[in-house]
Amino acid sequence: MQLNDREKVKQLPRYIQATMSMLLGIAVFLFWYKSYPHALSYQEQYQLFLWTADYFWQRISVAGGLADWLGEFVTQFYYKDWLGALLLAVLFVVLQWLVWANMLSFRPSDKQTIRQRSPSAVFYPLSIVPCALLLWLMGDVSVLLSYTMALVACLTYALLMAAAHRQLDGQRMGVAVKDFQLTMLLFWFFGAIAWLYVGLRVARMGWRWLWMAAEMLFVQWIASLWLTQWPVQQVFLPMTYYRIPLQMPWMIWGLPIIIICIVRLGASCSLARLNRKTTAVIVSLELLMLVVGAHILIPTGYDKEMYELIRQDYLVRNERWDEIIDRAQEYQVHTPLSCVCVNLALAQKRQLADRMFDFYQSGDDALIMPRIRDLTSMLPSMEAFWRLGMVNSAQRYAFDSQASILNARNSGRLTRRIAECMLVNGHYKTAAKQLHLLSQSLYYSDWADEKLAALKLKGKAREDAIMKDKQIARVRSLRYKNDFLYSATELDTMFALLFTDNQQNLMALDYLLGQLLLKGKLPEFGQFLGWAQQYGGYRSMPLGYQDVMRCIQNNGNVSESPYRDYIRQQTGK
Repeated sequence: MQLNDREKVKQLPRYIQATMSMLLGIAVFLFWYKSYPHALSYQEQYQLFLWTADYFWQRISVAGGLADWLGEFVTQFYYKDWLGALLLAVLFVVLQWLVWANMLSFRPSDKQTIRQRSPSAVFYPLSIVPCALLLWLMGDVSVLLSYTMALVACLTYALLMAAAHRQLDGQRMGVAVKDFQLTMLLFWFFGAIAWLYVGLRVARMGWRWLWMAAEMLFVQWIASLWLTQWPVQQVFLPMTYYRIPLQMPWMIWGLPIIIICIVRLGASCSLARLNRKTTAVIVSLELLMLVVGAHILIPTGYDKEMYELIRQDYLVRNERWDEIIDRAQEYQVHTPLSCVCVNLALAQKRQLADRMFDFYQSGDDALIMPRIRDLTSMLPSMEAFWRLGMVNSAQRYAFDSQASILNARNSGRLTRRIAECMLVNGHYKTAAKQLHLLSQSLYYSDWADEKLAALKLKGKAREDAIMKDKQIARVRSLRYKNDFLYSATELDTMFALLFTDNQQNLMALDYLLGQLLLKGKLPEFGQFLGWAQQYGGYRSMPLGYQDVMRCIQNNGNVSESPYRDYIRQQTGK
């Protein structure tokens, strides 16, 4: 049956609301999938979600644990860029809808008031504001998804409690009991953002319900006595949603306060009597301010240089060497981490000899960075060690990086690399411990199960099964044949030993000559240049080496020489 014109006009606001929510979901999906897929990979690689009951109980045994568990559950799907972006889009739309539903729940129940023309859709764009602010806040890579889960949980419970209040028909004692129970459960399962629920309830019920704030403080005080291993600040402040303890940004608190203000403001304004023309003007202005504000605000949360470094590590992880080189031609961050990524990509494409000094070089740490205890700096060097065949160094960097995760999580990426290094070295018992962890995950389990099945075999059958992995077989053939002490200041010597053990290891040869040039050891470079001619597989001398030799022969007086520019950069002349 066709809807008459009056019914169509009546339902039009619903169509507008659905369109806005759909556009929000599409925008969030494209934001993560097209612009920041590397940010999703960054979050995924610093956790290892296990599908076990022990893992679940370990998480919820502390305040905010269920938010942690749910956040990590969703974050594991970031392994697939499109799936992670899709799940985030759904979460943002749910958050926006919950803000709007809470605004509606504040409307008076008096039927006479509701009969008045109430163009609630006019203020629908206000419900999108918290999503834009959350998107900006997530530019801080230490903000965990458990924060979003806690926000969604508090808004959901506030909405359910508003419905329960109507069912109890104003029975204050019954409502108070339910509020007390929910406050305790919310704090234990979702952490200190339970204050958002308290704020929404006080804003809805009136200032006479400020006793809920005292109740919340009492619950947190009891928790501080119970959780003796936690600092007091970690119990009373929402720090479980941030990877770095005791360094919480102000917006972690600011966003819940803004949500409460928006819900209250929207509920107050939604009963205004407006004509159609005024409605259209207000909606247009709201959307314009929202789009312009988001366009200006959100990029400020995503530091260009930091995210470019995260992208380069992401591309290294996925072995997208051409993309690393192409991006570096347009823009390269002047840091050692960026140099390691670009040089590794050049080496994998056998372009290091020709093009190394076409790109920024930070110094003798441009091929391999020294050990730095942070989340990202050592990862590209770990990948370079692994591909060179320096297995012990790769394993040490992986262990150090995993130990640097400040919220004490395991890393799926690093756990797999550690297991691979142990398999290459033949340390099968210790490798099995890492593999058992990976076998309880989602995206690493197939690989781990395959390796565990190989370890169950005996003798030659086991070795043959392990060597079926081409990467493990290759790295085992490249590794050192003799033991020696590692020295970060003598990498050129170690590259030389690596190459003499296996002349097929052309990456070691490229890194040897490159390290000599970075350290300014030009006489030694001339001595080893013969190796490049004999073993490098070049039809002619690489252009980069020709440029260096001209600089040596002419005492650096070569115009437009990339290597001459590097020398000037290092000497400051």
